[in-house]
Amino acid sequence: MRAVYCVLLLLMLAGCNKNEVGDVSLGVFTTKDIKLDAIVDPVVTGVTCHVSSIEANLNLSDPSDSSIACRQTGPITADMIAKIDKSKNGEVLFSKSKSIFFKTMKIRRILDVENQTLMYLSYSTKETSGSFKHSLSTVPLWGTEAYGAVKVQD
Repeated sequence: MRAVYCVLLLLMLAGCNKNEVGDVSLGVFTTKDIKLDAIVDPVVTGVTCHVSSIEANLNLSDPSDSSIACRQTGPITADMIAKIDKSKNGEVLFSKSKSIFFKTMKIRRILDVENQTLMYLSYSTKETSGSFKHSLSTVPLWGTEAYGAVKVQD
């Protein structure tokens, strides 16, 4: 009996997430929920991304679908932009396991210098039904102190 309680406690703790701001059940006869996370960019702290993804409790793998929406929620400064990775690959800001089989959902920030826009890409690291599931959101620097802080390289 003690083993059952331990397993239940572990399952409940596995569902705990400090970024979680919402949890929508998909019905009485399913163990799947839509989890809503809020992720504040650790460097560009004036940007918050909200990500929705499905978690299938008691399954070995969660669905790969996710959606992301990022908005300016505070100041974005030239100093913040100076500190970010400006490569075409950008940098991973968030990672969440979606399976015991090495599937992960990641959020990556990429700077589009030419259009003065931050791009936030949510994607799955495993192919599902012939596709790598992904979603994109952008935050323009227009109207912020950071606008024009990075110039296009000739």
